[in-house]
Order: sequence, then C-alpha cells, then structure tokens
Amino acid sequence: MDLNSIKPDQTLDAKGLSCPMPLLRTKKAINGINSGQILEVLGTDPGSKNDLPSWCERSGHTCLGNVDDVGFFRIFIKKG
Repeated sequence: MDLNSIKPDQTLDAKGLSCPMPLLRTKKAINGINSGQILEVLGTDPGSKNDLPSWCERSGHTCLGNVDDVGFFRIFIKKG
C-alpha cells in the first residue's frame, strides 16, 4: 500500500506536542470517526512512532504505517 496515496477521513495535527498528548488526542479523534475510516496523525514527537502503533495493537485499530515528511511525520490509523 502506498501511504502517500491514502486519503484520510480526518487529520489530527499533533505537531509540537510531547508525550502523552499525541496519544491522548489520537484516542479522542479516533472516537469521532466511524469503523473502517482512516485517521492521519501529524506529529513531531519521536516517541509517537512507537506509542501509536502499540496502542493500535492493544485497542483493535490498525496502524497502516508512517511517512516522514519535512520536519514532521504522518501516521495512518484505520479504526477497527
């Protein structure tokens, strides 16, 4: 799957936030979308690249992967 071609249903801008805020905001945002929809999380906290996939695994969502961009990264999560 080409992550650059994904059209997310919602985007969460968590750039500049430090742990645990990206995860907390992601939890809130994922509750606002329907099962099967995709949430794109924009972030700068390196820990989120580990925290969010681990949280997805524990909570029944699918982390589709991440893409490094200029000065930030994008993580794509499909709601379970």
